[in-house]
Amino acid sequence: MSFDALSREVAAISDILSALSLLAWDMRTMMPAGGTASRGEQMATLAQLARERLLSDSMARALDAADAATANLASESVERRSIDAVRAGRAHHRKLPERLVRRRNLLQASAQAAWAEARARNEFAVFAPLLEQTIVLAREQAEALGYEDHPHDALLGQFEPGSTWRSLAPVFDALRRDLKPLLLRIRAVAPPPALPAGPYPIAVQQAFGREIAVRFGYDFARGRLDPTVHPFELALTRNDVRITARYNEEVPDIGLKATMHETGHGLYEQGIDPALTRTALNIDLLALSSMGGASLGVHESQSRLWENHVGRGAPFWYRAYPALQAAFPQLSRMPLEAFLRAFNAVQPGMIRTEADELSYDFHIMLRTELERGLIDGGLAVADLPAAWNNAMHHELGVIVDRDSNGVLQDIHWSMGQFGSFCSYTVGNVLAAQIWDAVASESVTEAIAAGDFAPLRLALTDKVYQHGRRWQPSELLTLATGRSLDPAPYTAYLGRKYEALYELG
Repeated sequence: MSFDALSREVAAISDILSALSLLAWDMRTMMPAGGTASRGEQMATLAQLARERLLSDSMARALDAADAATANLASESVERRSIDAVRAGRAHHRKLPERLVRRRNLLQASAQAAWAEARARNEFAVFAPLLEQTIVLAREQAEALGYEDHPHDALLGQFEPGSTWRSLAPVFDALRRDLKPLLLRIRAVAPPPALPAGPYPIAVQQAFGREIAVRFGYDFARGRLDPTVHPFELALTRNDVRITARYNEEVPDIGLKATMHETGHGLYEQGIDPALTRTALNIDLLALSSMGGASLGVHESQSRLWENHVGRGAPFWYRAYPALQAAFPQLSRMPLEAFLRAFNAVQPGMIRTEADELSYDFHIMLRTELERGLIDGGLAVADLPAAWNNAMHHELGVIVDRDSNGVLQDIHWSMGQFGSFCSYTVGNVLAAQIWDAVASESVTEAIAAGDFAPLRLALTDKVYQHGRRWQPSELLTLATGRSLDPAPYTAYLGRKYEALYELG
């Protein structure tokens, strides 16, 4: 027996996780409401099969044989890193009782259905009982995994390996310190021009968004773009990477920004080295997910890089704006400079996924603080809507008009993804650092000419191809030469918005 036996064992798990992702994609895009209960059973069964395979005696034998066969290889080799990933996955899941895992998987489908219904009806009470059950299981999970300072750290670490709130809090503190004064300065000046009134036909938005995804480099022979309530990307395999977007007929930039964002996720998955397909370095053995990126934060860095540093930037629109004007005639009399100011307007609002760059991280900070309270019991579910609304007013000066625009807007808690919100701000910080490392003069000139291949190739070289071979901190150092640092991000936002708002 050699490393090949371990490869076969892991490939089988990869196939199970791909089927699980397909069921999840279908549930969130086109499954009839009546399928919720049976879908929950199906997904729980597949997750259990993947876990059993990971913890099986045959996996243990294959792991030991692979370990012996590759003992002479460097620790950073693909083989040794694969062995490390399988061992870490087994250690993680040994801590979790099978009863807890199955209850969590069964609950997920019904909780997501209750969340969707509650959001549609604007009735938090519809979701509250399922949220309480989800929190109970999250607490049990944290206790089983163990933590040093706070139960939330055990959950956060599943999405950002090696991170805790103690390590991330200084980053959040720096962002609040540096961005809040800029946000207040901008809110004191006249608002930018708004985009002309709609309608902007959704079919035209979809066609334009699809063309942008193609130009960025997203391969539709290995993917698809569909509408959904809450945009997401799911990689079934690197050859089947699916993205979604949400559209508003009166506000065209919502769908366009969502498409650019999810295309960034898709490019990451499609750019992973083909040799890593169906290996431990192209799946997440902690979350038992088919996600191939180094962490959720690294993944988010790519969606934020393509959406913000590229898609909201002037060089991109020098070539793209005439096509947008042709698609939507009401833009024909709006100069490019006015469009860029409107497209990048700082207008703190209720919805995170529609937030401008400057206010976005305040959405993340308040969610992180609230969920830490939910996990440690300091905040009761019944008090969550009021706590949410108070935090929105304190952080952004926003009055939430209804729960569907407030506490019910995000799908994450219904999926049991406590600890994941930090990754969005980590992604913003990483995106700025990685952008500084890859955005050479030739790359930015190519973007202005409508050519995104140099940027995509640079990102593939530094980030995409490696899959999960490196820990997030290792990948960041290899790609940028530095550890996590909010300074490039705050500098980028300062330069951009001081210029846009002519703050001197």
